[in-house]
Amino acid sequence: MIQLEDLPELRDPIMIAAFEGWNDAGETASATLTHLARTWGAEPVAALDPEDYYDFQVNRPRTVQEGGERKVRWPTTRILLAQDTPLDRDVLLVQGIEPSMRWMTYTQELIDLATECEVGTLITLGGLLADVPHTRPIPVTVTSEHEETRQRYDLEASQYEGPTGIVGVVVDAAHQAGLATLSCWAAVPHYAGGSPSPKATLALLTRLEELFDTLIGHDDLPEQARAWEHGVDELAQSDEEVAEYVQSLEQAQDTTELPEASGDAIAREFERYLRRRDDDHG
Repeated sequence: MIQLEDLPELRDPIMIAAFEGWNDAGETASATLTHLARTWGAEPVAALDPEDYYDFQVNRPRTVQEGGERKVRWPTTRILLAQDTPLDRDVLLVQGIEPSMRWMTYTQELIDLATECEVGTLITLGGLLADVPHTRPIPVTVTSEHEETRQRYDLEASQYEGPTGIVGVVVDAAHQAGLATLSCWAAVPHYAGGSPSPKATLALLTRLEELFDTLIGHDDLPEQARAWEHGVDELAQSDEEVAEYVQSLEQAQDTTELPEASGDAIAREFERYLRRRDDDHG
């Protein structure tokens, strides 16, 4: 059972969860959650007992220096609370590692926590390797198993069938418990899937801004994303086969996304630009 420290009364809380491991191509999801925690000044309020869920030969503990002393830091899943957010509501951040064992018990601990804290919506983040070009905007797919949530955000239910990670298990458990869910996945170019992938992290963060209808500070992510893209450009240019493959992906994506160049899409993008400019100069 997760032991929470004394919490203040939460304001209409939501929960955002990301897990290192199979669901985290390019460290996209975990980097996004870390960015949110840092930007919103989130503080740790609880942690799961790592002895129950992790194989320490797979996820090894680390020796660190803290306050002039050497300590062992165990891999675990931490719960952080962010109250200084632009959402006018509190946010519980689940900063996790995909467990090695006892997935159902692990998942139930998180759902029980969400229920105890009266969480209204659970948002999960993920990154997957896909056939997409690094030179185009990173696609981010958002789905929901909750009908009212789908109608509110104009989404569809996930149609995926096949092996799943802890994100899929947590989303299913939340849905079975009657909790509204949003699942956000960034598609990372598989030929450039080495960690980290700041362009994918930036795309996931931008999609969250759209869902929340607010701005979240980007810090130096745009510069990191440009440097990453430049590095992959150099990789592609040095290999004719890779360059041809990237070109074919570009053509395929451009053809598929032609309808997105509509007046409504352009207007939404311009509105986001104006809001960010006003925020920077406010």
